[in-house]
Order: sequence, then C-alpha cells, then structure tokens
Amino acid sequence: MSDLIIIVPARLASQRFPRKLLHTVRGKPLILWTADRLAVEAPEYPVHFAVADPELQSVLEDAGYQAHLTDPDLPTGTDRVAALNETLGAPMVINAQADEPLVGGAQLHALADLLLQGAEMCTLACPFQEEQDFRDPNQVKVTLDASGKALYFSRASIPFHRGDASWAESTLAFRHLGLYGYSADFLQLFVGLPQTPLEKSERLEQLRALEHGHDVMVSMTQDVTVGIDVPADIQRFEQCLDRPKTNQ
Repeated sequence: MSDLIIIVPARLASQRFPRKLLHTVRGKPLILWTADRLAVEAPEYPVHFAVADPELQSVLEDAGYQAHLTDPDLPTGTDRVAALNETLGAPMVINAQADEPLVGGAQLHALADLLLQGAEMCTLACPFQEEQDFRDPNQVKVTLDASGKALYFSRASIPFHRGDASWAESTLAFRHLGLYGYSADFLQLFVGLPQTPLEKSERLEQLRALEHGHDVMVSMTQDVTVGIDVPADIQRFEQCLDRPKTNQ
C-alpha cells in the first residue's frame, strides 16, 4: 500500500442529475472518464473507488479499476472515503470527485505536497474569472490568511466591499475547488466531529473543520475543474474534450 492514495466516493443517487455517473459521454460512462483521467494524470497514486451501488462497482471493475462497496446509508462522500480508508489504512488520502472528469495532475500533486509537508486537511482554490461566477451561490468562495490557510468558506460573495472598485479589483476571495487531502488520523477525527452551525447554514462540510479549530491549508491553482452537476454541464464537458489538452 502506498503512503498516499486517491479515494473517489461515488453513488448513483443525485437529485439534480439522477444516475449521472453512468450517463454515457461519447460511448463511455462519466465515472470512467474520471477514472481514466486519474490513472493518466497521477499514475503514482493508487486509485480506489468507494461506491454505494453494485452497478457502479461492476462498471468500474469491468474496466480494471478497484471499486469497494460501502454502506449506502453513509451521509456524505467524506464518510465514504473515511470508511474505506479504515480498511485500506493509507497514511494520506486525496478525496477526488467522481463527477469532475477533468482533474489535473498538477492539482493532485499540489494536494500531495501539502500533505507531505504535514497538513492535516488541505484543498484547492483558483481566481475567479467572471463576475457571474463570483455572484453564483453554487460557486463556493474561500478567503485566506497570509499563510495560505482558509479563513472562511461561503456561498455568498465575500467579503463585502464598501469602496468603488470593480468586482475584480475588490475580490479577495477565491473559487474553491472540491478536491481535498487528509491525513488518515484527521480524516477519522473529522467524520466523528459533530456538525456545526455554520456548516449547517452554508451546507459546506469543510466549515466543520474550521469551527472546531482545525487548519485547512489551501493551494492555489490556475486550472479549473469541470463539475457535472446538471445535464447541461455535459455539453460544457464535451466542449472541453474538443480543446487542445493544454487548454483543459
């Protein structure tokens, strides 16, 4: 077992896009686009899928990937990752998302670097390029302290700016990307912590770590992942597939 592994939680239940992980894109289920991408972008890190459905397990195993059934009643993907790593026993874990099929090697390596430097929890962020994204409550924002630790995550357009600068000039928050790294010890601690008021209000579980006094290190990236949340996102993903690799 490698000291650092990637675990991808996956389930078919999805309110906004039912069974999206088995939605076929150019002849291949979405979850296999993610699996193949991880295998190419970071081949040094073993990839395991923590799945809630036998159907997903069959698709992944038929394609040669390691898929493990986990309790379908687990409440979050993080709980699923933690449950699987109790069995696998890796000292460090990167939690990649099954519905983000364009994750890059530079992003994975940035998380690995923070973990190797001793971070107990870490994640990624990038600058906002468009005002509509900054105003969008589905685009999570993160503010940082001077050392690169997260101060706060929010769906709101933070911080409030009282001056006359444009949105771009006044933006001190960054777009949060939903990839995480954990030390094994902190991962098990985290899923055992009680939910917190801000976490419940924003519906952002990473706030649980901050509210309980733990650091979340943030690495900046210029690469943006493409998350598949609703059927319309499939077209955006296909457009990315048609671009030269350097532009993805």
